Amino acid sequence: MPKSATVKIGPEIDKKLYVKFSKVAKENGQSVRFVLERAMENYLHFVAPSQSAVRPEAMAHFRRSTDKNRKLHELLAKR
Repeated sequence: MPKSATVKIGPEIDKKLYVKFSKVAKENGQSVRFVLERAMENYLHFVAPSQSAVRPEAMAHFRRSTDKNRKLHELLAKR
């Protein structure tokens, strides 16, 4: 069976996240590479498609509104 093409990457990521990530891989007897590839596939399959489901201008308005009302949201969340 021919090997699939690969590309070497070297992203800089949060240390705490990497520690958790590599711990999960080790606990499951998997390599960090394997778990990272599955996480990337999951993101591309489930998360990325939903990002374009909302018009960009609607999301921009939502973000502005959320930023503007953040203090109110925090107060309401305490109730």
